[in-house]
Amino acid sequence: MNRFNKWIGAWTTLLVVALALSSCAEQDLRYQSRLEDPELFNASMQQLTDVIVHDIFSPPVASRIYVYPTVAAYSIMRQAYPDTYASLEGQLSEFTEIPAMPEDVNPHLAAIHTFLRLGENFIFSKKRMSDYRENLYAELREMGLSDAELERSTAYGDLVVDHIKAWTLGDMYKETRTYPKYSVREADRFWKPTPPDYMDGIEPHWQRIRPLVIPSAEAFNPIAPLEVNMDPDSPFYAQLMEVYEKGKKVTQKNNENEEAQIAAFWDCNPYVSNYKGHAMFATKKITPGGHWIGITKLATEKAGSSFDETVEAYLYVTVALFDGFISCWDTKWKTLVVRPETLIHQYIDEAWRPKLQTPPFPEYTSGHSVISRAAAFALTKVYGDDFDFVDTTEEKYGLPVRSYTSFLHASEEAAISRLYGGIHYRMAIENGVSQGEEVGKYVNAHLSTRLNESQPAVASK
Repeated sequence: MNRFNKWIGAWTTLLVVALALSSCAEQDLRYQSRLEDPELFNASMQQLTDVIVHDIFSPPVASRIYVYPTVAAYSIMRQAYPDTYASLEGQLSEFTEIPAMPEDVNPHLAAIHTFLRLGENFIFSKKRMSDYRENLYAELREMGLSDAELERSTAYGDLVVDHIKAWTLGDMYKETRTYPKYSVREADRFWKPTPPDYMDGIEPHWQRIRPLVIPSAEAFNPIAPLEVNMDPDSPFYAQLMEVYEKGKKVTQKNNENEEAQIAAFWDCNPYVSNYKGHAMFATKKITPGGHWIGITKLATEKAGSSFDETVEAYLYVTVALFDGFISCWDTKWKTLVVRPETLIHQYIDEAWRPKLQTPPFPEYTSGHSVISRAAAFALTKVYGDDFDFVDTTEEKYGLPVRSYTSFLHASEEAAISRLYGGIHYRMAIENGVSQGEEVGKYVNAHLSTRLNESQPAVASK
């Protein structure tokens, strides 16, 4: 009997040990599965977007905040999959390969850490990002992540952060912070600050920022804008009147008509001033680039992209956005075309108001048109031109969803929304689309993420 009891006791002990080991293994799998889940990178990108909205960064600056952390995350995943992904050295301007990744580093953890740390470097509300990061690490520890693995992976991530930060110092951003503001010119044809806040022009020197792929800021300047001419028979006057008449129609039934809904959906103004009597309050929204970041998330989810493929998709989009803004801003601050609202108030109807609040920078070309087309071409390279999707990006800002048959379809609607909103002439929209298409095509042709060019950017699931 004693021998039997001892035998039972031994087997019980072995069973307990086996169950404990199984539980530990399950714990290990839980944290690793969490790290390899593309939802984690999407959530981290959303956290960066939320802080950008909170801190009210301008559209061009926001594009810079998005792109550098994404380049860093991609570079780490490239080292994790060296037989699949290509280095960005020699592809992005003045970029050099990041330090080699040690074998004992968790690449997914290092990529997330580097993305969050770099994002924190570019924002004002740093605690919002650091709290998010620390809460994530606490969650991963509960799932089995050891302190040693966390320390190794974040230490390597910090090396990459330092490497990318050193690279950013050459992009002229710091220098342009000290350049003078735009001095308003008197002639009718020149841009002037617009109601209700009459803000100074945003980023008049952005064309000096170093592009990543396109050869220069002026490489894809569109044809010259129509001459500002208030003769009723002039081509320019016809376009001005189109904005005026369309604006009256759009605002007539408030948000009940389709054109008004399209204008509101693609507003993407990071800071809208609202006045009620003597009270003023601001409405914060995503930037135009932030909207396309949201579309990228939707695309990665629908396609079932893996973690590394998700990072890859964001790389194409953030680079296209960044270079698109540089190209567009070069045109804007060279042409200095006056906004429709200014001329309509002065010559046609002082009481007229656009559906959307006019942004504080010159009119030509339309930023939405340029960057939406560039981003659409980037996503088309990754996921193809027959990719329908439901855009839920604006739901959190109180707007209904809209559906599109392709990324290019969405970019076309984003472009024409600026006419419906009363803030752009048709020439800025159509020529902006052409400009963005040139940027997008160039980025697609000169940025390669796959070592095997015949391999699609993201494999179909």
